[in-house]
Amino acid sequence: MSMMEHELKKVNIQAFLCSAASPGDEQLNKLQKLLEHKYGESVSLLWKETPEIKKGFRLEVGTSVYHWNLEEIYDLSLEESKRQLENALREAVTKQGDVIPLMQQTVETWMPKSEFQEIGIVLSVGDGIATVSGLPSVKYGEIVLFDGGIRGMVQELKTEYVGCILFGDDREITEGSIVKPTGKTAGIPAGNEFIGRVIDALGTPIDGKGQIKAEAYLPVENPAPGIIDRQPVNAPMETGLLAIDAMFPIGRGQRELIIGDRQTGKTAIALDTILNQRGKDVICIYVAIGQKASSVAQLVETLRKHGAMEYSIVVAATASDTAPLQYIAPYAGCALGEYFMNRGRDVLIVYDDLSKHAIAYRALSLLLERSPGREAYPGDVFYLHSRLLERSAHLSEEKGGGSMTALPIVETQAGDVSAYIPTNIISITDGQIFLESDLFFSGQRPAVNVGLSVSRVGGDAQTRAMKKAAGAIRLELAQYREMEVFTQFSSDLDDATKRQLVYGQGLMQMLRQEQYHPMKQHEQVIILVAALEHIMQDIPAGEIKRFQQELIQYVEKEGASLCQEIENTGQLSDDRKQEIIVLSKAFLELWNKKKETR
Repeated sequence: MSMMEHELKKVNIQAFLCSAASPGDEQLNKLQKLLEHKYGESVSLLWKETPEIKKGFRLEVGTSVYHWNLEEIYDLSLEESKRQLENALREAVTKQGDVIPLMQQTVETWMPKSEFQEIGIVLSVGDGIATVSGLPSVKYGEIVLFDGGIRGMVQELKTEYVGCILFGDDREITEGSIVKPTGKTAGIPAGNEFIGRVIDALGTPIDGKGQIKAEAYLPVENPAPGIIDRQPVNAPMETGLLAIDAMFPIGRGQRELIIGDRQTGKTAIALDTILNQRGKDVICIYVAIGQKASSVAQLVETLRKHGAMEYSIVVAATASDTAPLQYIAPYAGCALGEYFMNRGRDVLIVYDDLSKHAIAYRALSLLLERSPGREAYPGDVFYLHSRLLERSAHLSEEKGGGSMTALPIVETQAGDVSAYIPTNIISITDGQIFLESDLFFSGQRPAVNVGLSVSRVGGDAQTRAMKKAAGAIRLELAQYREMEVFTQFSSDLDDATKRQLVYGQGLMQMLRQEQYHPMKQHEQVIILVAALEHIMQDIPAGEIKRFQQELIQYVEKEGASLCQEIENTGQLSDDRKQEIIVLSKAFLELWNKKKETR
């Protein structure tokens, strides 16, 4: 042994025993043996009087702190002590064979087995944040338990302390409270019984319908599926909204952003999409982040009224909930979606909205004393949403073929899509539906801006019937809007230009749609074919909606097999398209005759 090794071996570990009452020599000796066994070195153990510790004691060994209940360790129940002693005697007999000479020695050397439990002490608490010392082995994202059963999650690792966000009332926690690590990451229960229920961000039911039996417990943070585990997005996820399905189709596994100013109909689009999934074997999850509890209750009632709660789950972290609950809510909803997706089901998940989610995360980060960046958001705010939205996918057949389609919602200020959070999420998603305030207040609802909206999946997510019927509608609407702006400066227009403007106005009227009235595929195909063939050209703008409704009823009656074929196959042959045109012209003649007799 070298001189240096010899000197190191002589160094004792300094430990302190903190308790209200002075321990006996026998207790000190036993604790010292346990410490020496754990650390493999000699330990110097000193007692420190600590009146606030009513039961048990605390061991402080360097930066490690261990909490012990004396009753659990030394005043074990009779049955537990008897069981441990029997095991020790049985082990001695196995080795030696003669129990009498060894009995006395075994009893003298026997000591109850116990394990160290690392604990922390609360240094400060407030605003849903607790700083804790004495947890050197805790990991980022680990769940810790505070006195009173309140859970927290480690979100900041410092040399002297860790920062935890709290999933409960921080008024029940005080300085000096005990904190215990669990070794587990944050998770949420999942199962089929969650369908039709309203839960909070921790999976606890809040609809007053009793407890939910969980079939699994899933981590809220989970890696996104790899490229090998995915397949192309090519199956449509119909919204039932003509303006979107015709021009900006959404596919199963896609992430399509809904973006616009406050009160422009963003939630209405998501809600209509959920209603349109009735009977299509799609599980819908709506995550409410930072909304008023009354708004969430109204939305749940709307879903129930239209029969959509039968296949929907609502995860609510309202404005009255703490920032930690608002932060974790979308990840909890995504974990629920993954439960069904990994079992081969199709899932639609709505995050309403991620602007409030980013604000909640900013509040947490500032309270945890992280360095603020642009607009005071932390540097990892992009990763905050990318790791959430990347989990949406269309899984390969080897993985079950399930899918999860995400509709994140983002609120803009004065239509500024170049702001920090909107540009972040635009770059993450596969397209965006931009809702314009001017269109909304002019009565164009849904108020979709054709120029700024886009779907990067495009026609791959459309059925052939829809693709054929939609044709060049986007191009014609773009030409109309350009012509409309140009003609504002001219009062003398030729007949061709006037006719083009009337046609464009008719298309805009055609795209108007009442809320809670999603359209079936054959209805959309009939309207598109008729409109793009200029059959509605001479119908006054105020009568176009009534003309459409009666046209659909007429075609459904006269061409029932045609409508059934479109719904079942998603195909539209040239002959069938011509049949729609013929039926539409026949209905136009009937319409004009009725108009003349009025």
